[in-house]
Amino acid sequence: MPIARFEEIEAWQAARELSQAIYDATAQVSLSKDYGLRDQMQRATVSIMANIARPVK
Repeated sequence: MPIARFEEIEAWQAARELSQAIYDATAQVSLSKDYGLRDQMQRATVSIMANIARPVK
C-alpha cells in the first residue's frame, strides 16, 4: 500500500517521539547550558525525521 504522507511512516513517528524526548532532556538544567551539545542533539533528531520523510514526495 502506498504511503500518502510521511507522517504515516512508523519510523518517522518513532523519530518524532525520540525528537520530543531529546528536546525535553536538553531542556533540563544540566544540558540547557551546554549550547553546542544541546543544539547538535536537537539538529540530529530533526535530521533523522527529514531523512525518513525525504523519499515520500
